[in-house]
Amino acid sequence: MDLSDELKNAAWRKAAKSGPNGGDCLEVAPLSGGRVGLRDTEAPEKAPFVVSAGVWAAFVDGVKKGEFDF
Repeated sequence: MDLSDELKNAAWRKAAKSGPNGGDCLEVAPLSGGRVGLRDTEAPEKAPFVVSAGVWAAFVDGVKKGEFDF
């Protein structure tokens, strides 16, 4: 399966705290090889970003440590 098919058939999910309106959310999907797809909930037709497992792990670690808090 090529990447475009994998992204089309991916199991996209968003945070439970995103609310029922679905706006202002980032969706993620696990992909082959440990990669992660990222897309804007408000524009699912646009090409998603694809990052490696290491990049995703570093981002999640930063979130947990509050590195992106305002």
